[in-house]
Amino acid sequence: MESSIPWFAGILNYSNDFLYSKFLIFVLIAVGLYFSFRSRFVQVRMFLESIRIVAEKSSDKEGVSSFQALMISTASRVGTGNIAGVATAIVLGGPGAVLWMWIIAVVGGASAFIESTLAQVYKVKDGHVFEGGPAYYIQQAMGLRWLGVVFAFLLILTFAFGFNGLQAFNIASAFEYYVPGFADTKIPMIIGVLLAIISGFLFFGGAHKIGVVSSVLVPIMAGMYILAGLIIFFVNIENLPGALKLLVTDAFDFHKIFGGFAGSCVVLGIKRGLFSNEAGMGSAPNAAAAADVSHPAKQGLVQCLSVFIDTLMICSTTAFIILLTERYTINGDLNGIPLVQQSMASAFGPIGIHLTTLAVFLFAFTSLIGNYFYAEANIKFISGSKRLLAVFRVLSAGMIFIGAQADLELAWSLADVLMGGMATVNIIAITVLGGIALKVLKDYEEQKAVGLDPVFKAKNIGINNTDHWN
Repeated sequence: MESSIPWFAGILNYSNDFLYSKFLIFVLIAVGLYFSFRSRFVQVRMFLESIRIVAEKSSDKEGVSSFQALMISTASRVGTGNIAGVATAIVLGGPGAVLWMWIIAVVGGASAFIESTLAQVYKVKDGHVFEGGPAYYIQQAMGLRWLGVVFAFLLILTFAFGFNGLQAFNIASAFEYYVPGFADTKIPMIIGVLLAIISGFLFFGGAHKIGVVSSVLVPIMAGMYILAGLIIFFVNIENLPGALKLLVTDAFDFHKIFGGFAGSCVVLGIKRGLFSNEAGMGSAPNAAAAADVSHPAKQGLVQCLSVFIDTLMICSTTAFIILLTERYTINGDLNGIPLVQQSMASAFGPIGIHLTTLAVFLFAFTSLIGNYFYAEANIKFISGSKRLLAVFRVLSAGMIFIGAQADLELAWSLADVLMGGMATVNIIAITVLGGIALKVLKDYEEQKAVGLDPVFKAKNIGINNTDHWN
């Protein structure tokens, strides 16, 4: 597909390079730092509070709990990029990329708090569950429905039709190891059919069913992968001092960094951190809005956890699997998922290959349902038509079927550009509306200071245009 219209591929490549190397990478950092200082690093100082809140139950048995909303956003965030993306960052940028990945996760936590709190403030009731996200707070707080619709279209195209096709392809590709001539067999089609059926069942089950499945699969998926990483960690612990020293010295080797800045550990580590945890990009708030909580700041705090789970736990697990087993070579040919497979095999033997395949499958599958959840909230924002929603669910399952069988590189490059546009719209919105989220945080802290379990009343802080909190 790419070779048939090279001019379009060239435009996409240029746009991607501009967005992710020269624009978003700096804007997202700036916004994260701005809100970190404005909130007095809420993502760090209230970390224990966020852990406490996540155990709270929904008041509606058919609703989405704080934990389920967290798992939905984590399901979307944690994908094959946590395996292949981290490996690529280390091979191309060096071990120092890991440290920059950690730093950007901490900074990004503040943006995650702001956007998710805003999503809670401006959410709307839809039966037993809530809907919300950037499209909703752009319309209600900024009065710009047209811009909300633009955001919604960009998100739908990016996640439901772009990234879900990619995740389906990654799932199918994970089985190449087991089948010679895999691409020429009917197995990709069979996998596509099965994925489409299972995904369609969940899509038509609605938000509650997706929340329940995510709350089961994501902890199992993350726990299994982290356990494998811990075993490798302790088996190879004698390599830890050297790995940590190399990680720090490489991260601050300024001669090496500025000698090739675009491909340095700084840029690659920051990119991996930003685009893995998605903080500030406008995707996770669509899950955050669904949570049934007594105060918007509660889910804002909980969503900070998703950033830490994604980067400081899952991405770091991949990093230490690679660094401690020492199977990598800077700028070497062994990269991505094959590098992680070989690193796992060095500790577990052939079963390590199977463990990696299972991790890829689970990471990609949970991303499918998390991505769809985001898109459905935005379809409902554009139109409340049940017929449109049913058609969208069928088309979403169909894209998964197609994606499992075809390397749609051009379509996925387009999705990257669309996500850049989506993120730009959200950055503008949270920069304009961030003061509201900070007022909500202040209200939460004041209630906590006098021993209350905070309950939000919008009018108490001068907000009059909410649908739920009046």
